[in-house]
Amino acid sequence: MNPEFIKTICPYCGTGCGLIVKVENGKVVGIYPDREHPVSRGTLCIKGWFAHEFVHHPDRLKTPLVRIGNRFEAISWDEAIPLAAEKLKATAETYGGDAVGGLCSAKCTNEENYLFQKLIRMAFRTNNVDHCARLCHAPTAAGMAQTTGSGAMTNSISDLAGAECSLIIGSNAAESHPIIMGEIYKAVDRGATVIVIDPRKTAVAQNAAMHLPINPGTDIPLLAGMMRHIVDAGLHDEAFIRERVEGFEELKNFLQSWTVERAAGECGIGGDMIRNVAEIYAKAREAAIVYCMGITQHACGTANVHAVCDLAMLCGKIGREFSGVYPLRGQNNVQGSCDMGGLPNVYPGYQGVTDPAAQEKFQQAWERDLSAKPGLTLTEMIGGAGKEIRSLYIMAENPAMSDPDVNHVLESLTKLDFLIVQDIFLTETAKFAHLVLPAACFAEKTGTYTNTERRFQLLRQAVEPPGEAKGDFEILCLLANGLGLDFPYIHPGEVMEEIASLVPDYGGVRFDRLERAGLQWPCPDTYHSGTRYLHEHKFTRGKGLFVTPQYTPPFEKPDEAYPYYLNTGRMFAHYHTGTMTRRSPFLNRELEKPYAEIHPEDAEKAGIREGDRIRIISRRGSIVTAARISERVAKGSIFTPFHFTEARANILTNPVLDPISKIPEFKVCAVKVEKGPYENQGR
Repeated sequence: MNPEFIKTICPYCGTGCGLIVKVENGKVVGIYPDREHPVSRGTLCIKGWFAHEFVHHPDRLKTPLVRIGNRFEAISWDEAIPLAAEKLKATAETYGGDAVGGLCSAKCTNEENYLFQKLIRMAFRTNNVDHCARLCHAPTAAGMAQTTGSGAMTNSISDLAGAECSLIIGSNAAESHPIIMGEIYKAVDRGATVIVIDPRKTAVAQNAAMHLPINPGTDIPLLAGMMRHIVDAGLHDEAFIRERVEGFEELKNFLQSWTVERAAGECGIGGDMIRNVAEIYAKAREAAIVYCMGITQHACGTANVHAVCDLAMLCGKIGREFSGVYPLRGQNNVQGSCDMGGLPNVYPGYQGVTDPAAQEKFQQAWERDLSAKPGLTLTEMIGGAGKEIRSLYIMAENPAMSDPDVNHVLESLTKLDFLIVQDIFLTETAKFAHLVLPAACFAEKTGTYTNTERRFQLLRQAVEPPGEAKGDFEILCLLANGLGLDFPYIHPGEVMEEIASLVPDYGGVRFDRLERAGLQWPCPDTYHSGTRYLHEHKFTRGKGLFVTPQYTPPFEKPDEAYPYYLNTGRMFAHYHTGTMTRRSPFLNRELEKPYAEIHPEDAEKAGIREGDRIRIISRRGSIVTAARISERVAKGSIFTPFHFTEARANILTNPVLDPISKIPEFKVCAVKVEKGPYENQGR
């Protein structure tokens, strides 16, 4: 039989690269880059090239599982769906609908996320629906909505190739978003300047024109110092501010307290470095700000985003090609899952649940009374397990690895009356479930993803799911109907048409319009060709708004008991909680074991050598890993990746929350290091 070649979208980061899946005898046997794809244009990173290796892994879930004591037993779908419906209904009848919570997924399609939030809101009259965006880009959604009116990347990925200056802050794009970094390198080849702001000397920083190794958690002082110098030197765009932005006087008043010298002292770098970077950015004809979780994962993450947007608007570097603000989404459909209403305070299209007009609109469309009370966030649902939340339905999320203070998360999961986990593998979270539902992976389903540049793209099914596993779309329809709802959908395209009818920005999105290059929202009607960059003539909110960014220093700083800062992040060969990449033989060979970077001087003081087993301890727990002696980290800092279940970095991280977006402070906590009993392991 001749092989088949099927175009689809990569299941990893938010870049949304085009893959061609090679299928032989009903199995995915290889991946090729799609040379016609508008984003990746024939390129892939190492994860994309080997995205097929987990698809047919023997660990794949193939049948529903029910917990019997301390073990799982296989059951049929005819047993699993009634059991799930019965338990969820019993919870709502006993404790009220708000005792049920749901976590949808940035790994699943737009249509599946839409159906998930619709199911939770209709069946239980609650808005307790959230997902992992709470842990990565919730501050982007909140912060950019306040400043510009739209919580999304302002420009297209390809615009980065035309930027004269790229200011990269809190992003190691060379490892986490390599294809996007490739666009920046194209600009460098044309003479552009790349400036990196990061406490760690990342792969991006090693190749940048300038690296500002600021103290952890001091992004606002740095950006405020830059803005103060720009205003004092008259480098701000007065015409743009006058015509298009509100709140300039308030911003100027705020900047009065942030002299460059004060900012430099807080950041731990020289004042001349701040002035130099400010002038390069402000004077560039076109300039981009690229950021990721080094900005958002702080207790002042939303304020950090305010500061980023303030800087862009101050210099008029927004609303046009080759400039703008680029929050890099970490998962393949985290933009789409937010767009689809996978959040506790908004319906699809960011229409507020407290807005009477929006509530009435969705009540009429869904023919069901809906709650006007915002629901609990992901962290609040986990924290409320056994109290406010009695039953939890999790679709393709893994909080037992991805949430902060993991020991507390594990304890919380045991307190639930009923936990349903729907996934492709028996994840660390699924092991705590009362009912496990086997789902399809990216190669086994049809639907759409929305990438980091707001582009709807078609995901095409290449093979069948293993055993009795079903697509999340089909599972959701079965469960909804088991709960007494009417989900009559046969094809995901029908769901997209329903979404288009309810969300003005997606009014022109249809499956048949996505065949070639996809569509970037806003796309209000079927005659519209999509939007390459936002805020061209006016901001989504009308005028942009300068929001004074309130600085909150890190809640935990090193002290005598815990003398090191801890930072965590991604590595080039692995992805998120490792569920997929660590089941790829090739990627595992590239990076097989966990490690922690420690500065040579710190290692020498502690008597630690390369490869030694060390224990990293925070106020919440400890992990054991291998030491890697490296000058990539500053003295007094430790870095460890969070992909490894045997050394779960999030056991250590701080659960303190940003008061606006409720994101935890993953990026900064205090730790101590102890040399383990075994020498020279893990070399």
